[in-house]
Amino acid sequence: MTKSFADIIGQATHLTRSGKLTEATALIQSRLSGRAAPIPDDAIDGTFTRLNEPEVPPRKPSAQRTKLSETLRKIAAGGMPASGFGGTKDATLPQGAEFRSLTHVGPHGTRTYRLYLPANRAARMPLVIMLHGCTQTPEDFAAGTAMNVLAEEFGCVIAYPGQPSGANAQKCWNWYRPEDQASGTGEPAVIAGLTRDILRDFAIDPASVFVAGLSAGGAAALITGCAYPEIFSAIGVHSGLAVGAAQDVPSAFAAMRNGARGKTIAKAVPTIVFHGLADSTVKPDNGRAVIDQMVGRVAGVRKSTEFVKSSGMRQAKRTQYRTSTDRTIAELWEVEGAGHAWSGGSAAGSYTDPTGPDASRHMLRFFLDHGKV
Repeated sequence: MTKSFADIIGQATHLTRSGKLTEATALIQSRLSGRAAPIPDDAIDGTFTRLNEPEVPPRKPSAQRTKLSETLRKIAAGGMPASGFGGTKDATLPQGAEFRSLTHVGPHGTRTYRLYLPANRAARMPLVIMLHGCTQTPEDFAAGTAMNVLAEEFGCVIAYPGQPSGANAQKCWNWYRPEDQASGTGEPAVIAGLTRDILRDFAIDPASVFVAGLSAGGAAALITGCAYPEIFSAIGVHSGLAVGAAQDVPSAFAAMRNGARGKTIAKAVPTIVFHGLADSTVKPDNGRAVIDQMVGRVAGVRKSTEFVKSSGMRQAKRTQYRTSTDRTIAELWEVEGAGHAWSGGSAAGSYTDPTGPDASRHMLRFFLDHGKV
């Protein structure tokens, strides 16, 4: 990468963090017009929108949400809040539970990951692979989604692969690159290989293996689940995009800003989608496009809609899509007033909206209903 091109990408990244996606896209397109240069690996997930949370009762100063910069400093120093058992201190775990640090090494690449083994264990447990968003870490994502708490309740194993900055400057999964959008290649193959390691080494039910993620992680989870339907029984996409929604940096920005239909997939995999209707980073049309990809592969689908609201929480429109045999093939949650953040997540992690319906619980409920027969 030439120095001038690196400067352009640095400027585009700064614009993206400031929410100026149009300007960032124009800058990159002006540099890449007629290009022969390779596509850079810089951040493609945009800037998360921090939500104003008027519905949340005021907290005491000691419990107020820390800034992202402070959170990242804590991560770098080896510490995270204990909520959701996402921290690095094993003393915060239930007795008998483990939060291991492991490494997958395979022909397509190497990734470190955290693996939560609940105290509540069975002979054959479900497995959920959780892919974080840009700038996040496995520990941060575990804390924010509180998925480890649910793992204790339901007896599940949860894995959190980490995207290193060497693979993407902002630790985004590279969902927009053609080499990371199919089976047998790139990051989908790495995640599938990591999953196979866990299936080999731990007491996992191979019929109950699932993948989910947020934003860039949500797009990567969808790609991986569709690329390996023989491994994954269902998929969870939060604030993500359709398979094939982009092929390079400019089209990724365009898809995030305007929405993109994606490509036809080979096989439908049961999928649950959460998306905030006030998401200014990844347009809500992208969540609907994910549903259309799945539903479009199944004949005779019927849909039903309801509005869900609890006291003090955001209202959501829930649409279920059922086959002629009354099997739910897809479920879409559109959360009113929510931005680019994990719905119902814990303030102990970054990019969460504690006032939304509990995406973690609903995803896990959907997953456990869709184990392979």
